[in-house]
Amino acid sequence: MAPEEILKHYRTRIEEVLAQLLPPANTVPNDLHEAMRYATLGGGKRLRSGLVYATGEALGATLRDLDHAAAAVELIHAYSLVHDDLPCMDDDDLRRGKPSCHKAFGEATALLAGDALQTQAFAVLASASTISADTRVQMVAELARASGSYGMVGGQTLDLKAGPEASVETLEERHMRKTGALIHAAVRLGALVARSEVPSALDTYGSALGLAFQIADDLLDVEGESLVVGKTVGADAAAGKATFASVLGVPEARRKAQSLHKDALASLRFLGDNGGLLAIIARHAVERDH
Repeated sequence: MAPEEILKHYRTRIEEVLAQLLPPANTVPNDLHEAMRYATLGGGKRLRSGLVYATGEALGATLRDLDHAAAAVELIHAYSLVHDDLPCMDDDDLRRGKPSCHKAFGEATALLAGDALQTQAFAVLASASTISADTRVQMVAELARASGSYGMVGGQTLDLKAGPEASVETLEERHMRKTGALIHAAVRLGALVARSEVPSALDTYGSALGLAFQIADDLLDVEGESLVVGKTVGADAAAGKATFASVLGVPEARRKAQSLHKDALASLRFLGDNGGLLAIIARHAVERDH
């Protein structure tokens, strides 16, 4: 199977896995479960689950063993998007090309759907019966660190306080938490399913990819089109928020993303041909239009 077909297979597979692991929409409380499924299914790049699958397979794990870890990172990502879009946060009306969860279901239900998606992620990891108990504990701890105050939530807190001026170092700290932490964790979760320890080169890959992805996001906010990107563009500028594009300028921000891309690729050499999918994911993350 060609690499692009494998990545498409990953996206199809995680959609089916998530549909099975989420509560059915016709179970009480129906509106909450419907909102959870609305926010999670039927869209998105599936970058994080793709990283779990590609990393794990590169190290010898099976897709079946990787399913729960892949689903858990997507559930955390979905919860974060629901909460990020709320009026008290980024106040976005559009997500993945459709109305944000709070626009479709109301703010209160959206808030609770995000809460429920977060807890569902850890329940999914804990129930991964094909993985040893020790590894499950490691994975729960990994995802909790990446999601909490030292990771994604901490980064969102820094983002809320962001103004029009920032140093590159400040931007890197903010976005290594807000965006990079969960991407890095996806790589580590895939590795943990296959091995008891994560190769240091994969930590380099995950860190570089996470920051490159955010820079690409900043560039899309300047140059992208809402219907293609699937969310409101120009939001950072409208909010007076410093980004890599505004601080470095578009050409230099693009060069920085390309430099990080090269670092990510160099870190994959130890995998030989087995790192091919991870290399393709890195390219898509930097060159994407949505």
